[in-house]
Amino acid sequence: MHDMAHILVVEDNEDLAFGLSRSLEGDGHLVEVAPDGAAGVRLAREKEPQLVILDLMLPKMDGYRTLEAIRRAGLQMPVIILTARGEEADKVHGFRLGADDYVTKPFSLSELLARVKAHLRRAGGEPTRPAASYRFADVEVHPAARTVTRGGERVGLTPREYDLLLAFVQRPGHVLSRVALLTEVWGAQPDVQTRTVDIHVGELRKKLEPVPAEPRHFVTVWKAGYRFDP
Repeated sequence: MHDMAHILVVEDNEDLAFGLSRSLEGDGHLVEVAPDGAAGVRLAREKEPQLVILDLMLPKMDGYRTLEAIRRAGLQMPVIILTARGEEADKVHGFRLGADDYVTKPFSLSELLARVKAHLRRAGGEPTRPAASYRFADVEVHPAARTVTRGGERVGLTPREYDLLLAFVQRPGHVLSRVALLTEVWGAQPDVQTRTVDIHVGELRKKLEPVPAEPRHFVTVWKAGYRFDP
């Protein structure tokens, strides 16, 4: 059975927006198009789509500011960013603002549709039954509320950082490869850039490690991946 999802495309290039809409509709989804960031934020708030495809290079209000406004409105749906930029700094900035994925132009529609499907499946999938809470050092993770505290203070994690943290705390002492983490947390195919995992682990270290430069909990295992040590 194929579930129809409501998807918002924020794209100022009419040809690209039209092509994306037709492909997504052909895949059975309901699509709305916003030609600029302000319209994108308004539609995201009004319609609460299940997924947003957001171009970074938009007139007036760029994709970063649009994404920030969407997250500030308390909306947590997956956001896939379309960008012609491949620079690492842009990706780090986007992930910090709450992006879930990047697709760099030029991209194949089949690749984008596969990513859309993976994010929708993840967002709407049956939740596993995690423990009531996980603790390490002065950090507490509460899966039911999707909250994290450190020393009793709330820690702000993006949805993707939170999912990565959960993947770690559910498997203490296990070495998890970047590909395994990408597949579980991003729902991505194994050929998606593994650097994405490194960026997110770096953010977790900054927010949760006593000394981020000398990680005690999120440990790099040379040529293998990462291991979580409580």
